[in-house]
Amino acid sequence: MANAYNEANFEAEVLKSDKPVLVDFWAEWCGPCKMISPLIDQLAEAVEGTANVGKVEVDTNQALAAKYGVRSIPCLLFFKDGEVKETITGANVTLDQLKSTLEGLA
Repeated sequence: MANAYNEANFEAEVLKSDKPVLVDFWAEWCGPCKMISPLIDQLAEAVEGTANVGKVEVDTNQALAAKYGVRSIPCLLFFKDGEVKETITGANVTLDQLKSTLEGLA
């Protein structure tokens, strides 16, 4: 299961992580977000121990969404060493694509 990131834990869990991190910016009302949610959870299990995967709910964490320029959701940001290295917007993604992107950052 993917972690829940928010403004209180984002720095410690994402920016200071020694592993690559995928952050899914999403909202409860977003149909495409709900569509890829099981995929994000599968990815979290598949990369456990080598990378971290989590979600940021944009309605309750608007400052984080604004800080990273999230204007359309779902928006997947790949972090390494506290910096965004890759961005994927939209639900047209596969588990293999997400996994290989994360592994490429390891």
